[in-house]
Amino acid sequence: MEKQSESASCTGLLGEKDQPKIQGERHRGKHKLSVCSKICFAIGGAPYQITGCALGFFLQMYLLDVVQMSPFNASIILFTGRVWDAITDPLVGFFVSRSSWTPFGRLVPWIILSTPFAVICYFLIWYVPDISSGQLVWYLTFYCLFQTLVTCFHVPYSALTMFISKEQSDRDSATGYRMTVEVLGTVLGTAIQGQIVGNADDTCVPNSLQGVSVNTSVASVEESIVSEDSGSLTNTRVAYLIAAGIICGIYILCAVVLSFGVREKRESCELLSEQSVSFWQGLKLVMSHRPYIKLIAGFLFTSLAFMLLEGNFALFLKYTLQRHKDYHNILLVIMISATLTVPFWQWFLTRFGKKTAVYIGISSVIPFMIVAGLVKINVIVTYIVAIAAGLSVAAAFLLPWSMLPDVIDDFILKNPESPGHEAIFFSFYVFFTKFASGVSLGISTLSLDYAGYQARSCYQPEAVNVTLRLLVCAAPIVLILIGLLLFKLYPIDEEKRKENRKALQLIRENDRDSDSDSVELASNL
Repeated sequence: MEKQSESASCTGLLGEKDQPKIQGERHRGKHKLSVCSKICFAIGGAPYQITGCALGFFLQMYLLDVVQMSPFNASIILFTGRVWDAITDPLVGFFVSRSSWTPFGRLVPWIILSTPFAVICYFLIWYVPDISSGQLVWYLTFYCLFQTLVTCFHVPYSALTMFISKEQSDRDSATGYRMTVEVLGTVLGTAIQGQIVGNADDTCVPNSLQGVSVNTSVASVEESIVSEDSGSLTNTRVAYLIAAGIICGIYILCAVVLSFGVREKRESCELLSEQSVSFWQGLKLVMSHRPYIKLIAGFLFTSLAFMLLEGNFALFLKYTLQRHKDYHNILLVIMISATLTVPFWQWFLTRFGKKTAVYIGISSVIPFMIVAGLVKINVIVTYIVAIAAGLSVAAAFLLPWSMLPDVIDDFILKNPESPGHEAIFFSFYVFFTKFASGVSLGISTLSLDYAGYQARSCYQPEAVNVTLRLLVCAAPIVLILIGLLLFKLYPIDEEKRKENRKALQLIRENDRDSDSDSVELASNL
């Protein structure tokens, strides 16, 4: 009480011009995000990355070698699931932007309600049903359901970045925490899935395919494969279920921490429009913002490159480089390298600018891809290539989510009368990356089918090895170069970003002064 009265007395001694300044400083201090809140917010990003990494690295190989599905059917599942996932992103983003306020906020209820159903569907993806004729429907159904439910988690979570604080410094700091945890999530997903499955999946069939023509179908040798390694196949299927169960538990734990550890501040949600805006109106506004189009155009090609690398690298290591027993360790090294270099890229983009970080970070993997594609490398060089790949993976993870808030700030300044589209911005970016993923997985799996891929064989036909080299090395390099050329058109450089930041800060300070004047007027009345 004494401190409060003393503070009141001191305030009374100040001039009228000084009082709004003090109130503004108190307002900023009151809404400063704590380290605990940033950590809890960051933990919420782990489920999407853990499950996404496990599915990205292992689902294709799981469908081909464990379920023993034809590459054509596997390509249908991978492509349709990803395209469906891409379609749901903008729709969920639109419905999220129209959500009404609840005691838990506008965004958090989506996370709470989607979690239990998502983990059930995820677990069933890794279960092999005893229905030979209905496997395509089984995996397509649960894969699409999981992608829809994880979208209901991830789109609100991504949009939450804009609503945990008005201060850009808080948002940038929380994004740094989030990126670190998300890359740690990829390490965790690779470690859980890779180590459990990799230690069980160390048996291949060395003789069943020797002398078999490239044109021989998978079905013609499937019976021979099953009879020779049925015990190993059973162990591998159990290992996939164990890994899925552990990941489901982590998913639930992270959702609980996020839901109870982060408070969605109502005053930060004033950017959300209270007016009813149709989906097509929101879509038109978002897609007419030129910086956003140029940003997603560049990242569309670079994302497609890294999706090709992610979806086929395990097969490339296992068959083309003949790393049957340690391919999962090499994948883990990539993710560990990415995790350790995220702080470096965070420092680099603040020191040299985000566009410079894009050029250097994403292109740094190209020389090592050339080596992996053209030279017969040994174990040591393979791990060096893996470390270099992790360096670029970290940049590819961090930079899009660091640059999207800059685009949204630019949109707010240019369209002050049309707030409330932040979730659509995030969801459409995710839409394009997931669509790129679906295209890459569909094309790559069909290419393997055309080349004559043989399930669980120790040695693949030479056409398969050549195809894997093209998918992992040549195609990603071309896509990265196209993406970097498109980034030249992106208009928000460091000077423009700082200019927008000052303009938004001035607007918010004026709003605070207006609020203070309104309160003072009301008290006088």
